[in-house]
Amino acid sequence: MSIESRLSELGVTLPEAPAPAANYVPFVQLGDTVYISGQISNGPDGFITGKLGADMSVEEGAAAAKTCAISLLAQVKAACGGDIERLVRVVKLTGFVNSTADFGDQSKVINGASDFMVEALGDAGRHSRSAVSAASLPFGVAVEIEGIFQVR
Repeated sequence: MSIESRLSELGVTLPEAPAPAANYVPFVQLGDTVYISGQISNGPDGFITGKLGADMSVEEGAAAAKTCAISLLAQVKAACGGDIERLVRVVKLTGFVNSTADFGDQSKVINGASDFMVEALGDAGRHSRSAVSAASLPFGVAVEIEGIFQVR
């Protein structure tokens, strides 16, 4: 089954790849590897903001992480000239969680992105990962995730 078909079954349409918010490029491709800059939690109503352990639940954080994963795939699609089917696999995700000093469920928050990648891509969505805390993130967003992808 194609990636677009799987996404459609999940009710997901990839948006246009978000433009960078500062002086950087959204992705860099070296050979068959694409490095995607950090994608921040952003939904249909704008930025998803909050601090885990203070005013956001783990479930809300995981939903925010899923929006980052969708933006990552949109960037991969842009890097592949609009053809998401060139994606071979997710290699690594690094997730940053805007959280209080005593919050310890970063991995559960970033599971929102990891679970989505596996749902959408099957085994090609399985990846290595880091999930870390941040005292704050740009625009007060709850989550930011960067990724490394293999393409053909």
